[in-house]
Amino acid sequence: MTSSTPDVGDAGFDAPYDVGFDLLVDRIATGGSALGSGPDGRVVFTEAAIPGEELTAVATAVHRSRIEARPVDIRRASPDRVDPPCRHAGSDDAGEPACGGCDWQHITPDRQRALRVEIVEDCLRRLARLDPLPPVRSGPELPAAGYRTTVRAVVAGGRAGYRRRRSHEPLLVDECVIVHPRVAEVLLEGRFGPTAMEVVIRVGANSGERMVVVDPVADDVLVPDDVVVVGRDELAAGRRPHIHEELGGLRLQISADSFFQCRPDGALVMARVVGDLLAPFDGSMLDAYCGVGLFGALAAVGRPVIGVESNPSAAADARWNLQPHGRVVESTVEHWTPEPVGVVVADPARSGLRATACDRFVATGAAAIALVSCDPASLARDTVLLGERGFGLESVTVIDLFGHTSHVETISLFVRR
Repeated sequence: MTSSTPDVGDAGFDAPYDVGFDLLVDRIATGGSALGSGPDGRVVFTEAAIPGEELTAVATAVHRSRIEARPVDIRRASPDRVDPPCRHAGSDDAGEPACGGCDWQHITPDRQRALRVEIVEDCLRRLARLDPLPPVRSGPELPAAGYRTTVRAVVAGGRAGYRRRRSHEPLLVDECVIVHPRVAEVLLEGRFGPTAMEVVIRVGANSGERMVVVDPVADDVLVPDDVVVVGRDELAAGRRPHIHEELGGLRLQISADSFFQCRPDGALVMARVVGDLLAPFDGSMLDAYCGVGLFGALAAVGRPVIGVESNPSAAADARWNLQPHGRVVESTVEHWTPEPVGVVVADPARSGLRATACDRFVATGAAAIALVSCDPASLARDTVLLGERGFGLESVTVIDLFGHTSHVETISLFVRR
């Protein structure tokens, strides 16, 4: 990567950040940026770089304790650097951020896997104060391309696209390497009407079913005939369309307003990891924040299941998917009245658990908790909360759910001491 160093003096930055500066990046940060020390000792967060690289960078933002920057010349490249497979990745010719979807396409998939493990280990050391660390390992390898079966896209001029990185500006694309081919057909060729602002495209990769949710209304939508089209206004009025996904010999119902993992192969891997982690422990299962019941359906392995879910659409799906061995309580976990169970699987929102939820888990008498986390910092905070309540962190498995991105998904085993 080589270009002339832009003059950023007009941005008002003081020396030494008013011009390009030399930088060695030596570690990775949560969020995907590489870190190094600037000329005055401040930490520099650099996008599109890999630990071990020497580069010339320019500042994009200067703060009291840190600098944000981007590389303009990679003087010594990592052996793990590759050309992004999608032309919309990285930056455009003017140095402006391009597509906001994939920030790690310049890194080989193997190094991506290793970096995710490093991010988790760093958060557990710094935020959870763990020393020594429990085992942190990568789960089964998943393809980094053609995997995504759910996409949320912005609509501009009737066409769907993404947003530029760190911007609300739309970017219409003519390719996307991470989406499933049947999603790509709708994303790239569909037309969504003059009033559409956003669209969610969802595909059952193994069932072949497809659905599009258009916000705010589905007027003048042109997509293939097999695609179920629904407006956000129709969902608000009570319409409940759904598709199915087939996993592990089961057919799961997924409604338009229900959350489901972004890729079916990843969902199946996650369910199997949870099942393996909890297999040594007896008793029934609490599937907390159960969504459509993925873990209760595929990881319970004959156990009775209690699902707890606050979203009415997902709770209705879970009732269908968990029969005959499960029942569903429509409630927040924090307001659920605890019942005795042997094990817990919890898949909370990105912010992680609350202390009240942890207290509910303790009150069940469960011997073990499998915690699904989509942010390593929230995992570290939850490790502290559960540790204060007598659950020790035994292991962490990092799942490659989002190839070509710095997003980190983990499944962690906590055992009652």
